[in-house]
Amino acid sequence: MALDEARQAEIKAKLKERDDWIRESWVRAMEARIVQNNLQKCYRVEGVNHLEKCKHLAEQYTEMLKENRVRGYKQIDT
Repeated sequence: MALDEARQAEIKAKLKERDDWIRESWVRAMEARIVQNNLQKCYRVEGVNHLEKCKHLAEQYTEMLKENRVRGYKQIDT
């Protein structure tokens, strides 16, 4: 009996860890989407000066695209 309960607790902990991992991944992806929307607004507002005025947003968005992808809980080594 104690072994079954320990196994159940282990499975529940693993599932919670997976959910937390996926939730954090989605939060980071949505942050990137917010930066993308701000960048689009900046491009529209600044017009011809958008390269100078919106550079910081473009750099931030580029970095977020590299780092903040939605990933599943499985990691496959290739």
